[in-house]
Amino acid sequence: MTLDALHRTSLRRTLIAALLAGVFIGGVLQVYMTWFTARDAVNAAFDRSLYGAIRAIDANVSTDSGGIGVELPYMLFEFFELTASGTVHYRIATEDGLVEIGSPDIPMPEGTVPLRTPHFQTLDYFGQLTRVGTYVRPLTGPVQGNLVIQVAESLTSREEFSQQFIVNAVARDVLLAVLAAGMVAVAVSWSLRPLRQLKDEVTARRSDDLSPFDTRRVPVDVRPLVDAMNDHLLRYKALLSAQRSFLDDASHQLRTPLATLLTQVSYALREQDTGRLRQTLDAMRGQLRHTIRQANQLLALARADTSEMRTRVTDLNALAAALTRRLWPAARGQRLDLGFEAGPAPVLARVHAALLEEALSNLIDNAIRHTPPGGRVTVRVEGSAQWACLHVSDTGPGIPPEELPLAPQRFFRASNAQGQGSGLGLAIVQSIASRHQGRLVLARDAVEGGLRASIELPAAPDQPALS
Repeated sequence: MTLDALHRTSLRRTLIAALLAGVFIGGVLQVYMTWFTARDAVNAAFDRSLYGAIRAIDANVSTDSGGIGVELPYMLFEFFELTASGTVHYRIATEDGLVEIGSPDIPMPEGTVPLRTPHFQTLDYFGQLTRVGTYVRPLTGPVQGNLVIQVAESLTSREEFSQQFIVNAVARDVLLAVLAAGMVAVAVSWSLRPLRQLKDEVTARRSDDLSPFDTRRVPVDVRPLVDAMNDHLLRYKALLSAQRSFLDDASHQLRTPLATLLTQVSYALREQDTGRLRQTLDAMRGQLRHTIRQANQLLALARADTSEMRTRVTDLNALAAALTRRLWPAARGQRLDLGFEAGPAPVLARVHAALLEEALSNLIDNAIRHTPPGGRVTVRVEGSAQWACLHVSDTGPGIPPEELPLAPQRFFRASNAQGQGSGLGLAIVQSIASRHQGRLVLARDAVEGGLRASIELPAAPDQPALS
């Protein structure tokens, strides 16, 4: 199984597998180190005992008689033989071999043995592995030269003790490794308990429950994931709310015009008089135009609420000038003076150009619809270090001051509004301005006397300040 497949299988299994692998590798290394450390410790202990026997013999060597005399510590040897579980051999000799006491066939170490420093070696002595300790020191008194003392013991007892010691140490390490593995499994299961609780909470939720998850019991490492889930739930909830609003608005706004059209068609089918039939068809055409405008504005409002915001730095002077030129024919048809006043310098903002054109088009269209013939509509662009502004002012009746806060609401129509309208134009502008982190500001124009609608957007970082 690859690591990716392990990740896909279970986070719990991944953690347990990774941690147990570490415990296993650490346990193997620990056993390996324990084996060699214990073996060295046992050898050191037995070698110290061997060296103790050598020093006991050395303490009983005398040269007072002009030769070498030794009084062997037999009680010590008997005790040492019991400890070694076998025969103990010894050799006391001069370095030149003139005097030799004990077992003369115990071999000397290869090379030179440093004075007064014990030397230990393992070799085959009479077909049995034997540990030999050698000690060399200068002779004092009338006898000159170096004295060599060697003691040899069988490795049987040493190996038995070493094996038992190592087995116990390894068993202890294995037990600790098993205990550590069990603790790892328990700790991982306990640590992942909040995730299981979160899973249970998600599973138990109703399909229409889009409330955020409680993060108070969520581990710090997992909280960014839960926060992202909550953010996604909020965005999804807003999207569903927008869809429901669109369906409610569409059904509310289109049901009546369509019913009216059906009634008019039924009347036209029964009408025999040509003049009245033409009047009915003219009324149907007007109703169709109104219905088409309502449908277009509903779709524009849906786009304003849900469109992907792909923005770029745009000069609002160029955008507003081009849109104003396109709407001149509509203004002339209403006998209105539609003018444009550009800012003194490029007014830059990071915007979605199509959406911003939709918002500005709604403001100009509203102004054209509500301004009496012979009036004026002015589009003006202003900029500062903080804001980039689009203003549309007219000489129409405006909106009563007490109704200005309500004007951006969907389907709101001012009490002094004339003619047909959907009440969605300013709602579309408000939605688009909010999507750009901007705002829609409505006020009575001090110069023209009518309504002044302003879209205020954050200026681009390189927006020049007005002088």
